[in-house]
Amino acid sequence: MRAITQRSIGGPSVLESVEIERPVPTVTEVLVRVHATSVNPVDAYVRAGAFPLLGEPPFVLGWDVSGVVEEVVPGVTDLRVGDEVYGMPLFPRQAGTYAEYVAAPSRQFARKPKGLSHAEAAALPLAGLTAWQALVDGAKLQAGQRVLIHAAGGGVGHLAVQIAKALGAEVYATASAEKHDFLRELGADHLIDHRTADFTDGLTGLDVVLDGIGGDVAERSLGVLRDGGALVTLVRSSDREFAERTAAAGRRFVPFTAEPDRVGLAALTDLVETGRLRPHVEHRLPLADAAKAHELIATGRTKGKIVLIP
Repeated sequence: MRAITQRSIGGPSVLESVEIERPVPTVTEVLVRVHATSVNPVDAYVRAGAFPLLGEPPFVLGWDVSGVVEEVVPGVTDLRVGDEVYGMPLFPRQAGTYAEYVAAPSRQFARKPKGLSHAEAAALPLAGLTAWQALVDGAKLQAGQRVLIHAAGGGVGHLAVQIAKALGAEVYATASAEKHDFLRELGADHLIDHRTADFTDGLTGLDVVLDGIGGDVAERSLGVLRDGGALVTLVRSSDREFAERTAAAGRRFVPFTAEPDRVGLAALTDLVETGRLRPHVEHRLPLADAAKAHELIATGRTKGKIVLIP
């Protein structure tokens, strides 16, 4: 099968299209023919060596997948050959979805939401589960609460806005001005241009901040939270010193990393099928153009997601 691999750590140019052996599913697993995968910031961090989840190259990147079950190992009871499925299998271990086939545990997939193309479905699992688990399981976001979502126009952010609105929250969002109309359409109530305004000006008493940026943005976010409010951080989860400062300030530190979760996928599917959630795909590229996709994600200008089609 064709796959995108890398033989060294580096920039997008290290990604290359090669022929490798098709994976063989083992006990509890299914073989899925990949109709689409998507690119996430973690892919770029792993490629560049900033987040060495997969060890030393060579390896195949990618965790998002939407496709069709091609083979079922005896003993798997929940999926059948021909089922359209989507998921984020094996994260943070290698799933290798930048490829034509993926083998992974059957219960880390769910049936593809009705009404979504494979490209749209592939844009949903990692970013969608991150947003859902962070807001629902981590922050315990409730109807009527106020939440600030940083980088709201990106992959996780644009889904988090919709999920927060579906939960009945009032949504504040930071993003560049060119993404504001897009975010208004998704339901954001208050928009802040991070290039021209300080989000801390006049903003206080929030219940939740979802931070996917880190650095001083995470530090300054403490000041906009109410006493006991939750700071959910996607990038500073292991920063114990920052966790202690957050607690000392009377805020709740919520370190977070997404994990495969069929229950979460079912919740996302329900939101999609009831018209409350729609992943936005800005770019659809052939799998062979993975390097170009990584160049695009590095700009930070993409609204929503970038999808690769084998």
